[in-house]
This record gives sequence, C-alpha cells and structure tokens, in this order.
Amino acid sequence: MKLNHVNLTVTDVPAAKEFLSKYFGLRSLDPSGDKRENSFDVLFDDDNLVLTLMRGAQVSYPKTFHIGFGQENEEKVNEVYQRLKDDGFDVAPPKRAHAWTFYVKAPGGFTVEVLA
Repeated sequence: MKLNHVNLTVTDVPAAKEFLSKYFGLRSLDPSGDKRENSFDVLFDDDNLVLTLMRGAQVSYPKTFHIGFGQENEEKVNEVYQRLKDDGFDVAPPKRAHAWTFYVKAPGGFTVEVLA
C-alpha cells in the first residue's frame, strides 16, 4: 500500500505553496496561482504524493506535528538550512538527533523537518 495524499490546513495557501515549491521542489497543478481565490492548491512531490493545501482562518496543529523532507545526505540538509537562513527564516542549525535534522516553521502555520 502507498500513501496517496495528505491535506494541510494553512492560513496562507500562496505562501505555503511558494515555500514548499522553492525549498522542497513540490509542483503545483496550477502554477498561475489562480486556484479558488487562493483558498486551495494541489502540490505533487517526485513520487506523485498529492499534498493539498486548504485555507483555514486558524491553524492549530499539535506541538509535535510536522511533515518531513528526507535529503540524500547531511550536506543537502546543510544546504537547505543555509538557504532558509539566508532568506530570513528563524531556524536553529541542524543537529544530531534521530538523524542529522532541523525544523522550521513554514508560512501558513505548520512545521517542516529536514533530515538525512
């Protein structure tokens, strides 16, 4: 069995879409951004997992909730970290835990883990 899709409720669909596309390579069905007055979008990863973004007035995920993007190696984790840092995201450096990893609060109100 293969996971087919995940839905995230976010406060800002265009910002979440841009973040996920820019840093993690997700692709949109609607690159123009005109989807339902920016209240909904559909993204795909390299394995065609469907990630839907739906706008909600409030987002309240549990503290431990996150989505993760595995990288090929620690160097790639460091590269993503540096890009985020250079672009002004408040992110602590990677550290050794269950993997070489760090977390970042994404636009829209959810957390992303980057790890190798």
